[in-house]
Amino acid sequence: MREDRIIPIRPTSAPLPTAPLLRPQGLAHGQVHSPAHATQALRDRLGRPLTDLRISVTDRCNFRCGYCMPRAVYGPGHRFLPQPDLLSFEEITRTARLFVSLGVTKLRITGGEPLMRRDLPELIRQLAALRTPDGERPELAMTTNGALLAPHAQALHDAGLQRVTVSLDALDPATFRAMSDSDIAVERVLEGIATAQAVGLAPVKVNMVVQKGLNDDQILPMVEHFRGTGIELRFIEFMDVGHTNGWNLDKVLPSQAVQDLIARHHPLRELPAERPEDTARRVALSDGSGTVGFVSSVTQAFCGDCSRLRLSTDGKLYTCLFASQGHDLRSLLRDATPDADILARLAALWGARSDRYSAQRHANTPSVASRVEMSYIGG
Repeated sequence: MREDRIIPIRPTSAPLPTAPLLRPQGLAHGQVHSPAHATQALRDRLGRPLTDLRISVTDRCNFRCGYCMPRAVYGPGHRFLPQPDLLSFEEITRTARLFVSLGVTKLRITGGEPLMRRDLPELIRQLAALRTPDGERPELAMTTNGALLAPHAQALHDAGLQRVTVSLDALDPATFRAMSDSDIAVERVLEGIATAQAVGLAPVKVNMVVQKGLNDDQILPMVEHFRGTGIELRFIEFMDVGHTNGWNLDKVLPSQAVQDLIARHHPLRELPAERPEDTARRVALSDGSGTVGFVSSVTQAFCGDCSRLRLSTDGKLYTCLFASQGHDLRSLLRDATPDADILARLAALWGARSDRYSAQRHANTPSVASRVEMSYIGG
């Protein structure tokens, strides 16, 4: 396929819904929710609460993983977002503050590769100063490919980052290079993981996207490498995010098959979910040497408890990882729209949400050409 015929699409953007009647009674124009108004009835049409905000800080990455940013699409001629289009740290912090006032308790920094955003610890510092209506600090986490983590881990921890998840799809050097389509050595990622753990970012988790016939021979080596380290390894089914990654069901290795493979070598026992909205189903190695998680969006949909909203690098809100349309927040932030008006629109957006793509997907689900790419809003 010719490179110039494959164009990653940033889906169309709609304005946030106008909902003047949702402004809480007793609040002056421009005033933010007080704790008494914070989380009342902020649920979507399926009764799901909003608790997690995933914040993409860049659409750039130093890897070209085929399931996310294939080089045929994101090659030398690809035009990334220009700097003026990106939300500033102050705009991101204002957005996060508004969402925290609405009941969000978890903020996750994503990309692209978030460590390619200059001065990222400064954003972490601003977000770490936020408090929920109850005076609690929201959980502050980051997902990274780990290649730049070692030199930045201490500064991120000092700024207030609490925990980190590292994407790592293979330990074998040749397989790692093939999966990441980069010249970066796997040892750099392993060093980043070790450094993050050493400086106190905890817990450290490692995500492995499994593709049948590409890296499934790395499942057991990954289990052996991380057992006994205190690091939780999670296996992720290859998902049909966007339309540039060549997804088809034949490339998906079901989580149950991965679990069965591990169980033949290490007896396992099921663990209860830590929170209803968690995406990973967890098991423990029976000898006490560690835990393993499975994120099974394709074969075991978890839409019923999905509590996540995603903010793109350029200020669009997406109510589903598989969405084809975002909702423009940046124009409100830059037009001096009062906080109370933005809060009302955010509440209306979540209240109208009914997304459950994974639960409705089936083997013959067609590719949606305008579906948002993972590198644009984070995983």
